[in-house]
Amino acid sequence: MKKKLTILFTTLVALVLEILPYGAVLNFANPEGESWRRTFSYFDLTPFGYANFSPFIVALLTCSLLVLTIVSMLTQKTLRKPIIAVSVIAAVLSFAPLLMGIKYYSVVGALISATLAIIAVISFIKSKKQ
Repeated sequence: MKKKLTILFTTLVALVLEILPYGAVLNFANPEGESWRRTFSYFDLTPFGYANFSPFIVALLTCSLLVLTIVSMLTQKTLRKPIIAVSVIAAVLSFAPLLMGIKYYSVVGALISATLAIIAVISFIKSKKQ
Protein backbone atom coordinates (compact mmCIF):
# COMPACT_ATOMS: atom_id res chain seq x y z
CA MET A 1 0.00 0.00 0.00
CA LYS A 2 2.93 2.33 0.73
CA LYS A 3 4.24 2.01 -2.81
CA LYS A 4 0.78 2.67 -4.24
CA LEU A 5 0.58 5.86 -2.21
CA THR A 6 4.04 6.84 -3.42
CA ILE A 7 2.98 6.22 -7.02
CA LEU A 8 -0.22 8.21 -6.44
CA PHE A 9 1.62 11.14 -4.87
CA THR A 10 4.29 11.19 -7.59
CA THR A 11 1.62 11.04 -10.30
CA LEU A 12 -0.16 13.99 -8.70
CA VAL A 13 3.13 15.92 -8.62
CA ALA A 14 3.66 15.19 -12.32
CA LEU A 15 0.09 16.25 -13.09
CA VAL A 16 0.48 19.55 -11.23
CA LEU A 17 3.75 20.23 -13.07
CA GLU A 18 2.04 19.47 -16.38
CA ILE A 19 -0.76 21.94 -15.58
CA LEU A 20 1.76 24.75 -14.99
CA PRO A 21 2.38 26.89 -18.09
CA TYR A 22 6.15 26.26 -18.12
CA GLY A 23 6.59 22.70 -19.39
CA ALA A 24 6.11 22.59 -23.15
CA VAL A 25 8.42 24.87 -25.14
CA LEU A 26 8.02 26.46 -28.56
CA ASN A 27 10.60 28.64 -30.28
CA PHE A 28 9.26 31.14 -32.79
CA ALA A 29 11.27 32.94 -35.46
CA ASN A 30 11.96 36.61 -34.83
CA PRO A 31 12.77 39.05 -37.64
CA GLU A 32 15.49 40.57 -35.45
CA GLY A 33 17.44 37.30 -35.35
CA GLU A 34 16.97 35.85 -31.86
CA SER A 35 14.08 33.38 -31.61
CA TRP A 36 11.24 33.89 -29.16
CA ARG A 37 10.87 31.17 -26.55
CA ARG A 38 7.35 30.56 -25.27
CA THR A 39 6.30 27.98 -22.71
CA PHE A 40 2.92 26.31 -22.40
CA SER A 41 1.07 23.84 -20.23
CA TYR A 42 1.24 20.21 -21.30
CA PHE A 43 -2.54 20.37 -21.69
CA ASP A 44 -2.40 23.35 -24.06
CA LEU A 45 -3.01 22.40 -27.69
CA THR A 46 -0.78 25.16 -29.08
CA PRO A 47 2.42 23.03 -29.00
CA PHE A 48 0.43 20.15 -30.51
CA GLY A 49 -0.57 22.44 -33.38
CA TYR A 50 3.09 23.35 -33.95
CA ALA A 51 4.11 19.66 -34.22
CA ASN A 52 5.32 19.26 -30.63
CA PHE A 53 3.05 16.29 -30.02
CA SER A 54 4.57 14.60 -27.00
CA PRO A 55 3.58 17.01 -24.16
CA PHE A 56 -0.15 16.60 -24.77
CA ILE A 57 0.17 12.82 -25.16
CA VAL A 58 2.23 12.65 -21.95
CA ALA A 59 -0.47 14.68 -20.16
CA LEU A 60 -3.15 12.23 -21.30
CA LEU A 61 -1.02 9.25 -20.25
CA THR A 62 -0.45 10.83 -16.83
CA CYS A 63 -4.21 11.22 -16.39
CA SER A 64 -4.74 7.58 -17.32
CA LEU A 65 -1.95 6.60 -14.93
CA LEU A 66 -3.73 8.49 -12.17
CA VAL A 67 -6.98 6.68 -12.92
CA LEU A 68 -5.23 3.29 -13.01
CA THR A 69 -3.54 3.98 -9.67
CA ILE A 70 -6.77 5.10 -8.00
CA VAL A 71 -8.68 2.09 -9.37
CA SER A 72 -5.89 -0.20 -8.17
CA MET A 73 -6.05 1.30 -4.69
CA LEU A 74 -9.84 1.25 -4.39
CA THR A 75 -10.47 -2.24 -5.77
CA GLN A 76 -7.34 -3.86 -4.35
CA LYS A 77 -6.70 -5.32 -7.82
CA THR A 78 -3.17 -5.55 -9.03
CA LEU A 79 -3.00 -3.52 -12.21
CA ARG A 80 0.76 -3.90 -12.30
CA LYS A 81 1.24 -4.46 -16.01
CA PRO A 82 -0.95 -1.56 -17.21
CA ILE A 83 0.63 0.82 -14.69
CA ILE A 84 4.12 -0.23 -15.74
CA ALA A 85 3.27 0.07 -19.44
CA VAL A 86 1.66 3.49 -19.17
CA SER A 87 4.36 4.88 -16.89
CA VAL A 88 7.20 3.66 -19.12
CA ILE A 89 5.56 5.01 -22.29
CA ALA A 90 4.88 8.36 -20.60
CA ALA A 91 8.45 8.57 -19.27
CA VAL A 92 9.97 7.81 -22.67
CA LEU A 93 7.67 10.24 -24.50
CA SER A 94 8.44 12.98 -21.98
CA PHE A 95 12.00 13.04 -23.35
CA ALA A 96 10.82 13.40 -26.98
CA PRO A 97 11.22 17.22 -27.14
CA LEU A 98 14.96 16.63 -26.76
CA LEU A 99 14.89 15.14 -30.27
CA MET A 100 14.24 18.67 -31.57
CA GLY A 101 17.05 20.10 -29.45
CA ILE A 102 17.75 21.19 -25.91
CA LYS A 103 16.11 24.57 -26.54
CA TYR A 104 12.75 22.75 -26.77
CA TYR A 105 13.13 21.37 -23.24
CA SER A 106 12.54 23.19 -19.96
CA VAL A 107 13.39 22.65 -16.31
CA VAL A 108 9.73 21.87 -15.59
CA GLY A 109 9.78 19.37 -18.47
CA ALA A 110 12.84 17.74 -16.90
CA LEU A 111 11.05 17.52 -13.54
CA ILE A 112 8.05 15.93 -15.26
CA SER A 113 10.34 13.42 -16.96
CA ALA A 114 12.02 12.66 -13.63
CA THR A 115 8.73 12.06 -11.82
CA LEU A 116 7.45 9.81 -14.59
CA ALA A 117 10.72 7.88 -14.59
CA ILE A 118 10.45 7.47 -10.80
CA ILE A 119 6.93 6.11 -11.20
CA ALA A 120 8.14 3.65 -13.84
CA VAL A 121 11.01 2.45 -11.64
CA ILE A 122 8.85 2.11 -8.50
CA SER A 123 6.13 0.20 -10.34
CA PHE A 124 8.72 -2.05 -11.99
CA ILE A 125 10.43 -2.80 -8.66
CA LYS A 126 7.06 -3.40 -7.05
CA SER A 127 6.16 -5.96 -9.73
CA LYS A 128 9.46 -7.79 -9.30
CA LYS A 129 8.90 -8.24 -5.56
CA GLN A 130 5.43 -9.75 -6.03
